[in-house]
Amino acid sequence: MGGLKGRDLLSLADLSSDEMKELLDLAAQLKAGTIRPRAEIEGRAPVLGLLFYKASTRTRVSFSTAMYHLGGQVLDLPLHATQVSRGEPLVDTARVLDRYLDILAIRTFDQQDLKVFADYAKVPVINALTDLEHPCQILADLQTIQETFGALSGLTLTYLGDGNNVAHSLLLGCALVGMNIRIAAPEGFQCDRAIVEQASAISARRNSEGTAAGKSEILLTSDPVEAVTGSHVLYTDVWASMGQEDLAESRIPVFQPYQVNDDLLHHADNEAIVLHCLPAHRGEEITDAVMEGAHSKVWDQAENRMHAQKALLASLLGAI
Repeated sequence: MGGLKGRDLLSLADLSSDEMKELLDLAAQLKAGTIRPRAEIEGRAPVLGLLFYKASTRTRVSFSTAMYHLGGQVLDLPLHATQVSRGEPLVDTARVLDRYLDILAIRTFDQQDLKVFADYAKVPVINALTDLEHPCQILADLQTIQETFGALSGLTLTYLGDGNNVAHSLLLGCALVGMNIRIAAPEGFQCDRAIVEQASAISARRNSEGTAAGKSEILLTSDPVEAVTGSHVLYTDVWASMGQEDLAESRIPVFQPYQVNDDLLHHADNEAIVLHCLPAHRGEEITDAVMEGAHSKVWDQAENRMHAQKALLASLLGAI
C-alpha cells in the first residue's frame, strides 16, 4: 500500500481497482490480527484531526479507535469549537491545521469544502462524509460482503431508498470491485447523474483493461421488487439524510414501498444479507424483524468501520 502514502481520499474514485482490493485485504488482516502495524512520523506518534461539521457516532469513534490502535493520537475538532464557526476562511484553517496535524478527516456538507482543504493542506485529507459521498462507509460495507461471501466479483447489491451520498459511494465502490449494483428509488430521488456516469466509466475502464474484477452492471429503477430479485445484498439508509430532518415525515408515504421487510427480502437470493449504515429508523426504512433477523450483518458492518479505516489510516500514513 506504499502508493497511498501521503495521498487524499475524497472519493472512492480516487482509488484504482487494485488499490481497493489491497485495502480490503489489509482490513481483513487487521481484523484477524495477523498484522499489527504501528504508525510513526519522525520518531513520534502521528496525530489525526477530526473536523466534524455534522453529528457522528460510528465515524468519530471508529476513526479514533483505529488511530489509537496504530499508536497515534486523536484531536477532536467539533465545528463549534473552531474559528470556522465564526467565519474564518477555510483556506486559512486548512493552512494552520496542516502545520499541526499529520492527517485530517473531515465530515462536512459540501464536497467542494473538502477539496479546499485538500488543496491547501499537504497532509492527507479523508472524506469522513459529505452530502455527495461517504467513501469510508463503503470500505466497511465491501469488507463485510467479502468476509461473508468470500469474494465480491459477480455479486449483486441492491440499494433501496434515497439516492444519497451512501448510494453514490456504493455505485463507485461496486464499479471498482466488479459487483453489480441496483439502485431502487422513487422518481425524483434517484442518484446524481454525474456519479452514475462516473461509476459507469470506472466499470468500462476496468473491463477494457482486462482485470480479474469482473463486470459491474448498473441498474436504476423505481421498482423495488425488480431491484431485489435474486440480489445477494440488500442495503438501505434513512429516507432523509442529515440536514433534511424537516422533510422526514413527508417522505414516509413516498418511500414506504422501499422498506426492507420480510416480504421484500423473500425476493432476494436465499443467502442474501442485509446491510444498513446506521443510524436506523426502525419501522421506517427497515423493520425490526429484518434488522435483528438471520440475514442481518448490520453489527459486523458497523464493527468493520474500525478495521477498514485502520487500513486506510495505516496506508495513508505509510505504516504498511
